[in-house]
Amino acid sequence: MQPGMLAGHATSPAEQRLVAENAELRARLQELEDTLHAIHSGDVDALVVNNAIYTLDSAHAETNQLRLDVLGQMEDAVFAFDNEGHVIYLNTAAERLYEVQSSDVLGRRQEQVYVEIDRIETAPPRAAAERRRRRPGVLATHRLPDGRSFHIEEIVSRLVDLNGRDFGSLAVIRDVTQRHRAELRRDALARLADRMRDLDDESAVVREAIRVLGETLQANRVGYASIDHEAESVVVDQEWNASGAPALAATLKLRDYGSFVDSLKRNQIVRIADVRQDERTRDTAQALIERNAASFVNVPVVEQQRLVAVLYLSHAEVRDWSRDDIAFIREVAERTRIVTERVRSAAALRESEGKLRHANEDLEAMVEARTRELMAAEDALRQSQKMEAVGQLTGGIAHDFNNLLGSVSASLQVLQARLRQGKLDGIERYISMGQESVKRAAALTQRLLAFARRQTLDPKPTDLNRLAAGLEDLIRRTVGPDVTVEVVGSGGLWATRIDPSQLENALLNLCINARDAMLPRGGRLTIETANRWLDMRTAAEHQLTPGQYVSLSVTDTGVGMPADVIQRIFDPFFTTKPLGQGTGLGLSMVYGFVRQSGGQVRVYSEVGQGTTMCLYLPRHLGPADEEDPLAGNEAVVKGDGETVLVIEDEKTIRLLIAEVLEEVGYEVLTAEDGVSGLRLLQSQRRIDLLVTDVGLPGGLNGRQVADAGRVARPGLKVLFITGYAENAAVGNGHLDHGMQILTKPFDINVLANKVREMMRSA
Repeated sequence: MQPGMLAGHATSPAEQRLVAENAELRARLQELEDTLHAIHSGDVDALVVNNAIYTLDSAHAETNQLRLDVLGQMEDAVFAFDNEGHVIYLNTAAERLYEVQSSDVLGRRQEQVYVEIDRIETAPPRAAAERRRRRPGVLATHRLPDGRSFHIEEIVSRLVDLNGRDFGSLAVIRDVTQRHRAELRRDALARLADRMRDLDDESAVVREAIRVLGETLQANRVGYASIDHEAESVVVDQEWNASGAPALAATLKLRDYGSFVDSLKRNQIVRIADVRQDERTRDTAQALIERNAASFVNVPVVEQQRLVAVLYLSHAEVRDWSRDDIAFIREVAERTRIVTERVRSAAALRESEGKLRHANEDLEAMVEARTRELMAAEDALRQSQKMEAVGQLTGGIAHDFNNLLGSVSASLQVLQARLRQGKLDGIERYISMGQESVKRAAALTQRLLAFARRQTLDPKPTDLNRLAAGLEDLIRRTVGPDVTVEVVGSGGLWATRIDPSQLENALLNLCINARDAMLPRGGRLTIETANRWLDMRTAAEHQLTPGQYVSLSVTDTGVGMPADVIQRIFDPFFTTKPLGQGTGLGLSMVYGFVRQSGGQVRVYSEVGQGTTMCLYLPRHLGPADEEDPLAGNEAVVKGDGETVLVIEDEKTIRLLIAEVLEEVGYEVLTAEDGVSGLRLLQSQRRIDLLVTDVGLPGGLNGRQVADAGRVARPGLKVLFITGYAENAAVGNGHLDHGMQILTKPFDINVLANKVREMMRSA
């Protein structure tokens, strides 16, 4: 109506005609709107004739084209099918939603356009008369030929011609994917809240959260991983995987898969739809694709402004992670954080309450535990005192016995040499020496009611691989044909500084014990070496200082040992073997030798499953010694007139050493104790080498004499000879430059060659 035109006033014919046309158009539009609403709600049947859509109650054929045009402008997709399922009409919304063109689709069957799955009817059928012509609304999933799918809501009506005959169907389809996803996420959050309400374990909370994320977002993999800042790597704590999807490795270097770690450090969510296109992952895309992560989302977990963990989701195919996806992930992550904080607080409260109860209710138990600890400490002290007493006793006996053996051996060797040379003068003297030593040894053996060995060691940088390989043939012969022996040497094995001959004895002892544990059926014996790095916790468990060690282990498939036997396995005189078949000293000697060398012995055993005896030995920073060029060489190398001072309290040994060295070209000075020997060292006499026993009478031991002699004679070369001594007396196995040690009894030729070797060394 124009301005000034009031209701009831007269108008011109043209104006009246315009008003009438407008009213008719409004009526037609209202009729079309009502018809479309009826079609969509299923209240009215529809028909198609010559590509035009009609309704049974339609009396205005001239409006059909208008209705068709309006259908084309609808936001809902509309398909019409004939009775054989061929497409006979689709509107613009259908072309847009299904990404097709009318010219390509018309005449094709429905399944060539989409396949309908997961169909659910949303309403019961109506009266039987209507059921023939109309179906209720449905919810379904439509999958396209390219694999894409979406959720739809659909109303289907039958199509009839003017004679009332069915000739097809009309489907009005609405894309409800977003609504469906939103409903799924709401339901998932509700279920997650219900489930988390009953959880009291932090790992269980995380496990439930990643499961809900994976199932709801249909990802291939969802997980939670801790961050190692030093290595820029993640350590997977928990992971959920879809059926058939492989799990990630336990530890991953983030830089191997792109530069997105920088975004995580800035507390930014990383959302990558295609790793081949994103600049942060383009260069490492293949590595990600091989791990089924063509697209992924990483959500940083920050505590006290520091990245501590990451929540990750990945998909094997390219995927556009929507804003709704990210919002859902954020919501789950936030809820998980809140619940885990509640769980931690509850756990801390329970722990506090429990402690308040080790204070109010368990005082008596604490006193009892403390009493047991004191008793255990007293037992340990008594055991330590017992071991010390046994060590002192047997060590002293070993010292005397080795001196006697040295005397007997040297006397016999000199006699043999004299007889070969045809020199018979004075041999009675050597026979008398030997007989006297034998008598003293016979008396000494009466006191050997117990035996524990405390030896002086001659440590050298040693390659355990070479040592084990060198003993392999001997071990095979010793354990017999029923035992399969395998020697596994570690590549790049470090050296260790140890007495190789004592270690060989220890290894052979362990192999014999392993053989006995596998009787009578035999089994497998494995000797293995390895490099070990013990941190503070592990070193404390092994009673060692933290650092680098080399291990030598012997594993058998025998009967194994119970826990109570393992606790006593290294006690002197303890044995599980029948009477007369074991002294109980073998493992005690191995334990003492390894501990004396700065290492440790550990037993890993289970009844019926076999035993592993593992020796941990400190790493030596340097190469292993090559074989001694004089080892096994019986020829005596002559001297060049150098002067050797021999200090030995055992007269027989002192005289024999002096005589042997004089015969090979040395001038020899002798002393019977440390005081008289030091007096010679402090004199003006020429002395090129000091040969001294370690255990000397007179208040000065051999090491003290050597140290004092070096004050007067810097660089003096010293050869210690001993059958027994406190290890501290020779520096706990760490001799200064120019010092070496020889253990009694020794071969006379070995002594002479050792002297020659030291004379020639720098």
